[in-house]
Amino acid sequence: MHIRKLLFTIILLPFAALAQNTDTITSKYPQNYFRNPLDIPIFLAGNFGECRPGHFHSGTDIKTLGKENQPVHAAADGYISRIKMEKSGFGHALYITHPNGYTTLYAHLNDFAPAIQKYVRAHQYEQKKWDIDLQLSPATFPVKKGQQIAWSGNTGASTAPHLHFEIRNTKTEHPLNPELFGLPIIDKIPPKPRGIIIYNGSEPIYVNVQSEQKLAICKNGSYTISREYSSGDTVLSVPATLAGIGVEVDDYMDGSDNTINFLRARLYMDDTLQSEVTLDDIGYDVTRYVNAYADYATHQKTGKWIQLLYKLPGNHLDSIYTFLNKKNGRLDIHDWKTHKVRIDITDDKGNTSVVDFALKRMSIIVDPAVGPITMFSANKENKFANEDVSFVLDEKQLYDDVEFDYKKTPAPELLSDKLQLHHAYVPVHHYFDLRIKAHMPVPERLSGKVAMMYNDSKETDGRAATSTGDGWYKAPARAFGDWWLDYDTTAPVIKGQAKNGADLAHAKQILLTAKDAMTSVKKFNGYIDGKWVCFEQHGSAFFYKFDEHCSKGRHELLFEAEDENGNKADYSLKFTR
Repeated sequence: MHIRKLLFTIILLPFAALAQNTDTITSKYPQNYFRNPLDIPIFLAGNFGECRPGHFHSGTDIKTLGKENQPVHAAADGYISRIKMEKSGFGHALYITHPNGYTTLYAHLNDFAPAIQKYVRAHQYEQKKWDIDLQLSPATFPVKKGQQIAWSGNTGASTAPHLHFEIRNTKTEHPLNPELFGLPIIDKIPPKPRGIIIYNGSEPIYVNVQSEQKLAICKNGSYTISREYSSGDTVLSVPATLAGIGVEVDDYMDGSDNTINFLRARLYMDDTLQSEVTLDDIGYDVTRYVNAYADYATHQKTGKWIQLLYKLPGNHLDSIYTFLNKKNGRLDIHDWKTHKVRIDITDDKGNTSVVDFALKRMSIIVDPAVGPITMFSANKENKFANEDVSFVLDEKQLYDDVEFDYKKTPAPELLSDKLQLHHAYVPVHHYFDLRIKAHMPVPERLSGKVAMMYNDSKETDGRAATSTGDGWYKAPARAFGDWWLDYDTTAPVIKGQAKNGADLAHAKQILLTAKDAMTSVKKFNGYIDGKWVCFEQHGSAFFYKFDEHCSKGRHELLFEAEDENGNKADYSLKFTR
């Protein structure tokens, strides 16, 4: 027997800007020590604490007028302590350590200032790899406040030109909310709540996940719930003794139409504080708990970010919950009385909106249990094994209890059957070893060509699988969904823009694409006249910017790419520069 889970979406917004401020938070941080890292006014495309796939946003995304190569300056005196180049993530990034105990990060850059760029390029050629992570001493590149260090760009996991700027605690390496340091940002717009979700707090959030119930919205000067869905304008009946509250909120700043997130949300019942969320300090070691902080299932299905004002049992992100009642933020409505509920939502500049409504318990609906249930528990080790698949989830994998759903679909054309391991809308926290058994013998010549494939109902990808004996293969997994084994014998496909014999005298770079059908390009190298040159990867694009390692005259390029299962391809080009 279990209680049916119902989600109620309500829009109940008499909201107003209040005089509540953020002085108690900003007093923890030095004011006006750091300058604007750009020469143009700060307008935000994103801010600290926003929910992103698999992480909280760790800084501010500053707009660069929709274009690249804006000069980027040191926000304060210090020294460049780290330079990192990677194909995703921050792309080209610089870190500056400051004497006041903070470190600033500048990400998605294009080129660095000339002396820094020369230093980086020398290390890339020395190591014969472009993706490097350099730790620097204080004497290598000391900088002054306002000194140019780079040009803005669109490298790494960036979808439009901007500067990602962070301020971190140097000792803990935790990103902090940059807007609390007194940066010149104008924002007089209060957050705009879009909806409230009421969860049955008496049962796990992942049990019988259903689509949201859409409720009508009436707008007569302010937003209210339609009478069709409540006994009055502000009273909602809930089939539970405990209620969990989630909020969908957009915030904006003056001069920008990009949505950003709030700083603090406070939940009250009958004028007593029940929970408080403050988004000002989130370490990278816990950032993946965004999948527990937000309603992951709703985001996977609708794209909406519903931020929970109560804490799931397997959510170990403790720092953002600056207050929780004894029910971890759930509201106790067991007494059948009508309770007043208020949510105060405040942004980084102290602008506040208020949501008022009321809750009342109604009769609990009970469904009979149907068949045997495999229950996975949060904060405990969970094992699953049969003749086709096996895995172990450690005690920190699940954020709440899960009624595990398993199904096998015969697939004679594949190396294994297709195995449904629960549903992709239920998250797991970190990687675990997934083992799947092939339903046919694997020839020795193909033993290194097995891929474990995954589908989340939206797209398919794979990773190389290794044999563990007796027909079993394993690979790292970090998601529920459909899994199976297949052969991967196809090499990456490499394409170039230029034709053989091309005159590239006026070109700035050579651009190629290399894509793999089943896994990913694991290794690549480029050579001009037999000597290694620095090709950089950005997604499936690979490019070499002409430098002193390619003189004028005729040359031959050889580019090699290898996927995760060792399938190799090469591409050659004769050109004149």
